[in-house]
Amino acid sequence: MRDTRESRLLLVLLIAIAFALITVDIRGGEGSPVDGARHAAATVFGPVENGVAAAVDPVGNAIGAVRDSGKRHDRISALEQENAALKAKLGSDDRTDSRVRQLDTMLKTAGAGQYGIKGAEVIAIGAAQGFSWTITIDAGSDDGIRRDMTVLNGEGLVGRVTTVGPSTSTVLLANDPAFTVGTRMEKTDELGFATGQGSRPLSVQFLNGKAKVKAGDRLVTFGSSKDKPFVPGVPVGEVVRVDPAGGALTRTVHVKPYVGFTKLDIVGVVVQAPRSDPRDMVLPKQPAKTKPKPTPTVTVTVQPNGDLVDGSGKVVGNINEQPGDGQAAGDQQGNAQPDNAANDQE
Repeated sequence: MRDTRESRLLLVLLIAIAFALITVDIRGGEGSPVDGARHAAATVFGPVENGVAAAVDPVGNAIGAVRDSGKRHDRISALEQENAALKAKLGSDDRTDSRVRQLDTMLKTAGAGQYGIKGAEVIAIGAAQGFSWTITIDAGSDDGIRRDMTVLNGEGLVGRVTTVGPSTSTVLLANDPAFTVGTRMEKTDELGFATGQGSRPLSVQFLNGKAKVKAGDRLVTFGSSKDKPFVPGVPVGEVVRVDPAGGALTRTVHVKPYVGFTKLDIVGVVVQAPRSDPRDMVLPKQPAKTKPKPTPTVTVTVQPNGDLVDGSGKVVGNINEQPGDGQAAGDQQGNAQPDNAANDQE
């Protein structure tokens, strides 16, 4: 339709008629005079509306999804939090299992040495009290902890208590350069002093400069007067290298400690020393060395006629035989069989 004066007048007229019908419908209430027309229109146009609605439902669903995206996002966030909580629980279960194993090993070690211990958890590491290799444990004077008590775990010597508070204590680790402990070698009882060297093996100097020491030898604590700061028999480590004396009175022995100082978690403070020195009883049992099975040997003698005879008198060959002799003899025997068969047929 062209935009003319008549078309504009028609549009205004239609709008006026529409407003008039709306006014009549509103004022008429339930008995509106246009109800019949509305019903007829619904009867005619209802199926068309349903078809259009069915066609645009996916669009409507998409719009509804966008409208409800906030709620769904909240639900996804809640599910993600639940998933994270489950993962944390699984992780904590794994950590609990590890700590149970550590505690079980430590109790076995304490039982082997008859040490009365107070279990504690490592709650901090670092340069506390001016020391470079220390840990803080959650046990203090309220738990019966005192200065200069031996600290161990399931593997062996951890260190000694240096500072005690009401509920926490500081432990100087055995690998600290300021740490020194008297040691005794397994079986030979050679005495020495082990000093920490940080992340490197412990340095041990024996009182006897001519003591026989080799890699694999094991050391335990010798013990101190009145069992402070060290009780006897706690495993220290294993020899990994022995430096030559080089004109010195003593040799330097390098010992790998049993304890992993960078992964400490559960430790025990020895609050009651053993009644007697456990000596080597706390050291783990070494696996039995299996002797290699001897390789059987066969003795063969040569007879004057060239026969090879083994130790039992059995002839196992002849030096005059060629590698193909047996094959040739067999072939001859096989060739003779057809002749015999032919004679039998005749």
